[in-house]
Amino acid sequence: MAMLAVMVASPLVFPIASSLAAEPRAAEPAGWKLTWSDEFDGDKIDLAKWDFDLGNGFFNYDANQWISGWGNAELQSYTDHPANVSVKEGLLRIRALKQSYQGSGYTSARIKSRSRDGSALFAQTYGRFEFRAKFPAGQGLWSALWLLPAEEKYGGWAASGEIDVVEIKGQEPSKISGSLHFGDRWPGNQSVTENYDLPNGGLATDFHVYRVEWTATEIRWYVDDVLFQTRSKWSTNGPAAGGGKDPKAPFPAPFDQPFFILMNLAVGGNFLGNPDATTDFPAEMQVDYVRVYERR
Repeated sequence: MAMLAVMVASPLVFPIASSLAAEPRAAEPAGWKLTWSDEFDGDKIDLAKWDFDLGNGFFNYDANQWISGWGNAELQSYTDHPANVSVKEGLLRIRALKQSYQGSGYTSARIKSRSRDGSALFAQTYGRFEFRAKFPAGQGLWSALWLLPAEEKYGGWAASGEIDVVEIKGQEPSKISGSLHFGDRWPGNQSVTENYDLPNGGLATDFHVYRVEWTATEIRWYVDDVLFQTRSKWSTNGPAAGGGKDPKAPFPAPFDQPFFILMNLAVGGNFLGNPDATTDFPAEMQVDYVRVYERR
């Protein structure tokens, strides 16, 4: 999920995603070792694993200015209120509400495995990042499961990279997308995106399993075990590692450092447009689990 405005499926049998809610934990996938997870089995957010982004924007210290709408002209104000983010019946629930709050007309939530003081609660370099989730439909609803660098080693966004595991435009619930953001700092950044239509009339409003497998030389995107995108080339236009004079850090920068996890439901903005009279609120994203693995 870009912080600033910015596939080829198997022709054989597609697995059918379960419409059940929480599922029991399965065995580790062959060749992978679990390093971190949240099954959302309790009755509240685990603050040892997650913190919250709050408000309707951020302060850009380089430009010495406040960036409202998270750089995308989004309409929501993020909160940590139980009405917007909770754990119930084995599911994380992020809800967008149509309500006035701190100058915004909507509220929602964005949680992350990084503290507001900048320290990482969890971050990992390379591995398998997997989510089982369902997303709301509706014009102007933007759901995202994504990764950002724990430190901006190569400079501000997007020079240090961003990996979008999955993004959903609520008005297109049959289509998912996965993206990389990289290159120089905004506005000189670059991105690559692949869209994928869920097969057999599938919708993102049902549960599906989304994942990326990230190595030093390749990043692969899957939905329900179907590979729909592979990337093995990206620009490295940021400053050299270690503060050197070379304007290009060597490949695989910037995707050679620890990244942390974010999950959010945004409302409106430049990426997908604003809600209209057809959009139902409250709108709810549900996440059954987040699991991260490393190669054995």
